[in-house]
Formats: sequence, structure tokens, C-alpha cells
Amino acid sequence: MLNFKTGYLIIMVIFIITQITYSQEKKIPDYSTTPRKDVPNEYKWKIEDIYPNYDAWKKDKENLLGLINQVDLLSKEWTATPQKMLAMFVLTDKISLKSGRLYNYGKRQYDMDMSNSQLSLMKGEIQAIQVNINSKLSFINNDILKMPDETIAKYIKEEPGLEPYKFTIEQIARARKHILPEEQEKLISLTGLYNPSIADAASILNDVDIPSPEITLSTGKKLALNYANYYSNRSAKDPNDRSLVMRTFWDNHKKYENTLAALFDGGMKQHLFTAKARNFNSCLEARLFNDNIDTTVYVMLIDAVQKNLSPLHRYLKLKQQLLGLDKFRYDDIYASSVKSVDKLYSYDEAKKIVLESLKPLGTDYTNIINKAFNEGWVDIYPNKDKESGAYSEGIYDIHPYVKMNYTGEYDNVSTLAHELGHAMHSYLSSKSQPYANSNYTTFIAEIASTFNENLLMEYMLKNELDDMFKLFILDNYLSGARATIYRQTLFADFELAMHRRVEEGQSLTADWLDKLYLDLTRKYYGHDNGVVQVDDYIQCEWGNVPHFFLNFYVFQYSTGMIASMALTQKVLSGEKGAVEKYLGMLKAGASDYSIKLLQNAGVDMTSVDPYYAAFKRFDNLVGEMEKIVKRLKAAGRL
Repeated sequence: MLNFKTGYLIIMVIFIITQITYSQEKKIPDYSTTPRKDVPNEYKWKIEDIYPNYDAWKKDKENLLGLINQVDLLSKEWTATPQKMLAMFVLTDKISLKSGRLYNYGKRQYDMDMSNSQLSLMKGEIQAIQVNINSKLSFINNDILKMPDETIAKYIKEEPGLEPYKFTIEQIARARKHILPEEQEKLISLTGLYNPSIADAASILNDVDIPSPEITLSTGKKLALNYANYYSNRSAKDPNDRSLVMRTFWDNHKKYENTLAALFDGGMKQHLFTAKARNFNSCLEARLFNDNIDTTVYVMLIDAVQKNLSPLHRYLKLKQQLLGLDKFRYDDIYASSVKSVDKLYSYDEAKKIVLESLKPLGTDYTNIINKAFNEGWVDIYPNKDKESGAYSEGIYDIHPYVKMNYTGEYDNVSTLAHELGHAMHSYLSSKSQPYANSNYTTFIAEIASTFNENLLMEYMLKNELDDMFKLFILDNYLSGARATIYRQTLFADFELAMHRRVEEGQSLTADWLDKLYLDLTRKYYGHDNGVVQVDDYIQCEWGNVPHFFLNFYVFQYSTGMIASMALTQKVLSGEKGAVEKYLGMLKAGASDYSIKLLQNAGVDMTSVDPYYAAFKRFDNLVGEMEKIVKRLKAAGRL
């Protein structure tokens, strides 16, 4: 008979062998060098749900051109009766729906096979048609502005079919002093032919034309330091490698900063042109007007973050300790604090984990997630010439499409949860709203995605047994929160200063941009307080942030995550009605202004409360990390 110790040892040996075998057998399919056509269909999204084939796409393109031709006929005295007004709105919806479907058919396929010139032409062809549509429909706003409010109210009362367009009409009427006469509106719409050129030029310079310097890592590996290699190696385990990658990349970039500064100057002045042409007091006011967001919300974000840098600094100090560094430099920002975690999840495992983590939102929500997994919404693995990264794109009368490049790391599991949050927002909005109110604003777009990330993190912390992996999960989450809340607010701060400078009649120069960016980076990362040493080389990092050309876009990443953290805590704490209110916001689409939709869900972004709640949660999670570190040290694992 085996004694207890012998039996225990045998069980442990079997367990270890099983774990090793399991680890070796767990292979993630690799199609990264496989042509798109050879990837098994079970791993690809169902593009045929949009059109069965190219011929059907081509036929529908002709139908679109026919619809566009109807505009001239219906536009004559289209506001004379409520019935004529409804007919015009119905026509514009049909045009928008069809052009969107046509574009998505080409774009979704192009992203899967970027070397395919036919797909590129299809995408470009519809883009050109869309510019023509915008120009052709430019009379609509102007004609509505000529209508007395009493007439509009009378029409909506007499014709129930106009009810879905009530909010759209209200938004147009609200903008009376900012909408120009018809001929001027046509001219403004035509700027769409060249407006993207400045941003495109900056992107081509950054991603294509700047030569990639060659470096040699401590392993002896030689590396051409393009952005992809910079991105993947800036978190290298060897601190000397991290420093070499960061400093070489940005020192090389600095050689081109005068050209980038000229492009940024043009881009910000492009925003200023639009603001002035439409009679706004500032670029920020112009950008926030359509969604009825007061500029104080933007300023409040920057002020709140600057007053709550201590949780970030506490986290970075802990990161320095875990990395075993005498001095924490900006070079080390992207390094993982947890060095020894090596864990992969098969895609099936990722699906199960995501579904379990989302259970607090109810069975209706998880049932739709199952539809996404089982009905061809997700494109899973990388393939040859597939676009990198991940996204979700909703198509109103079909379903969302989720692009992944799944490789098995925990970060991929988190990305899957994130993108499915976007997909659910699109799906619920489309199912609950008429087309006119289905396209939710950017201001709330990142809430559903980061909400799902929050639920995943909380689920993993509750169910993961290994402290080392818990530490990894927390570091992964807080690293993302650092990048989303603090870093994006730094960008928002920088962007506001750029716009204010051109509004004052000044130009953006490389020297001015360098100094501003370096000063802000040092402020946010605690350079003068000994938290992070921020050296001069990072001063030109501004030149490689394409979002600055999107006109006050980045602040919404910060506000989105802050709002989602507040909403997540309401749901997980069991607050009465929290789930219903949250899902109600997702279903509401763009049926009201974003600030109001969030208030209905229980979060008021015009007050400081959600901001300070987010910083408190961030600080508490750093405290959880510190407790785990203490336990791991006591166990001799750190």
C-alpha cells in the first residue's frame, strides 16, 4: 500500500506531466503566411452576409446611382408638405444605407487582403460616390433652417412617419447660425476631396517614407526599426534593448520633425478654417457643438487628471520595484512588470472566458455574444496581407463585423472582449432604433468596449488562483488604463494648446511643439518628483500621433473609460436598475445627446464625481497589486 507521501508525489508527477503535455499540445493555428483564400472558412467572417458575390455588389452600386438621381426630382419643394419631407428623409436613408453596405463590402475584404488592387478600387469608388452624395444633399440643412419652428412641430404632429427624424431636425435647427447658405455649403462639402491629404501625407511619411534605422539587440539580432518593430520591441525584457529601441526610433524621427510640424500646422489650421467658416468661437467649440457637449467637460477632464496624478505615480513606482530598476526611465514605460508569465488561451477558451465574464449583463446579452461566435461575425486569425490590429464595424441592416488577429495571449482575450463590446453597442442600437438614430457618437463609443474589459478583469481576479498571473492581469489592466486615461489626456492637453496657438494667429514650429510635448510629458509622469526620468529624446513623439488630425478625438478615449469604470462598479455592486440603465444607453443609439444618455445610465460627465471615482478605483487596484507583491515575496516567488 502506498503511503501518503509516495502517493502525493506520484500524483504531483502525473499532474506536472499532464500540464507539460497540455501546454505543448495547446497550439494556436498560424495562418500568418497563408493567402486569404486558403484560410478555412470556419475562422473567417461571413462577408457573403453583405453581398453573395461581386456581381451582386456591382448591381447594387447601379441601384445606388439610380437612388441618387431621384434626389433632384424629390428636392423640388420637398418641405412644402410633411409627406414630401418624409419622402426625402426616407430616400436619404436608403442612399446612406446602400452606400454604407457597398463600402463595407469592399473595405472589410480589403482589410483581409490589402494586396488586392480590385478591393482597393472598389473601396475608393464608393468613397468618391459618397463625396458626391454629401455635395448633392447639402441643400437639406439649409432648407430646414428656412422653416419656422412652428411649421416643423406641425409637420411632425401631422405625419407620424417624421417622428424618427425629430432629433435630427432638432440638431439642424439648433445649428442655425453655423450652417451656411446652400452654395457655400456645397463649397464646404467639396473640401472633402482634399481635406484628408494632410493627414495622409503625415501617415505616409511616418509609416513609409522615413527610413528605418538598423539596430542590434543584446541577443545579436539585427532589426530594421520600422514602427511595427519599434512597437513590438519597446517592451523588451532587457532594459538596454528598450532604451536602444526607444532612443534610436525617436532620434531618427527627429530628423523629419520640421516636415511633420508643417503638416501639423496645416492640419490644425484646417480645423480653424472650418470653425471660423461656421462662426464658432474656437476649434474646440466647433468640434463639440454637434453633440451638445460644453467645452467645460474637456477642460474638466484635463484639470481632474492633473490633480490626480498620484495614483499613476504610485503605479509607476511599483512598476519600477517589480522591474528591479534603480531609476525608472521613460524607456521602461512599456515593459511588463511581470516577467515570468507564459500562458496561452485557445480561441475556444477565450470565448468561454469572455462569456463567463459578461454574465453580470444577463442572458439576453450573452446569447447575442454567442450569435457573434457562431454566425460568422468574427474574423479570428492573422493571414497573409491582413491588416494588423482589431476593430468592430456595425452594419445596420446586417450585423457587426469583428476583426481579430488572435495569437493566444491574455491581451488577445481582453481585445476580444473589447471589440465585442463595440459590436454589442452597434447590434443593440440597430435593433432598437430606426436608422436615423442608430449611429451612436464617438463620445460614448469607447464605453461599451472598456466596460467589457472591466468585467473581464474583475472576473479573472475573482477566479484566477495563481497570484503571479493575478499580478500580470492587474498590471495589464492598469497599463491600459494609464494609456487610455492619463496618456490620452496628455494628448488632449497638447492638442488644445496646438489649436489655441493657431487661433492666436501663430504657426506651429518643431521647436515649439517639442518644448510643449516634453514639458507636458514630464509633468504627467512626475519627472521633477523623481517618478519617471523623461529625457529629451521623447520630445518629438507628437509627430507620430495620427489622431491629432481627427480634431479633438483623443479626449473621448479618456472620458469613455472613466464613464465605463463608474458604470461597471454600479453593475457589480448590484445597484438596483444598473444593468437595465446601462443596456438602455446601448439601445438608445444616437436618439439623444451623449451627455443626456449617460446621465440616464447613471453617470454625469459634467460633474467631477465619475472622474474622481475612476482615480479612486485605479488607486485601489494599485493597492491590490501591492498586496499580491507582498504575498509573492513572502512565498519567495519575487
